[in-house]
Amino acid sequence: MKTALRAYGFGLGLFAVIAAVLLRGVSSTEKAGAEEQAELLRESISRAVVSCYALEGSYPESLDYITENYGVRVDGSKFIVHYTIFASNIMPEVDIIELKGAGAYE
Repeated sequence: MKTALRAYGFGLGLFAVIAAVLLRGVSSTEKAGAEEQAELLRESISRAVVSCYALEGSYPESLDYITENYGVRVDGSKFIVHYTIFASNIMPEVDIIELKGAGAYE
């Protein structure tokens, strides 16, 4: 009887360890995916900004202009984009903030 309980306890403990490892792996994969999405968004905005400057002779005055005219899509449920422009001939500063709780884990 004790041997059966000991085997059952060992099996249950082993299952808990395996489940914890799998959950940690899924969590780190989701975090890496969110970081990759943020980087792709940053690159997409940068390409659109440079294209606008090359085609129109000035940097876009707002993020809205980029999304309307250059096909950049921002998922507002996952990211906040701070687009700061100083002058039309100086490349704007783009900061992307990942919203926590939107599929991203700490």
